[in-house]
This record gives sequence, structure tokens and C-alpha cells, in this order.
Amino acid sequence: MFWAMLAVAMGFVGLAVLAVLAIKVFVEAQRLARQVADTTRQINVAAEELERAAVHVARAGGDVV
Repeated sequence: MFWAMLAVAMGFVGLAVLAVLAIKVFVEAQRLARQVADTTRQINVAAEELERAAVHVARAGGDVV
């Protein structure tokens, strides 16, 4: 009887450990998603600035020619 109780207890502990690890993975995945979203916004802002700068350079180049 002792071994059966021990096996059930160990099974419960194993499930509890898996649940904690699953929660940690979920939290880290959300953090990564936020970082990706922030980086995407920064890349979009930089691309818009680059496009505006390219327009100004193109206009300046057109004036010289």
C-alpha cells in the first residue's frame, strides 16, 4: 500500500512541476511577443524615416542635375 501511495504522490508532484514549467513558458512567450511587437514598431518608424530621407535626397539630387 505504501508504494501505491508513493507512486500517486510522485505523480502529483510531477504534474505540479509540469504545470509550473508550463506557466513559466507561457509568461516568457508573452514577453517575447511584446518584444517582437516593440521591435517591429521601431523598424517601421526607422523605415518611414529612411523613406522621408530618401525623398529629400532624391529631390536634392534632381535639383543638381
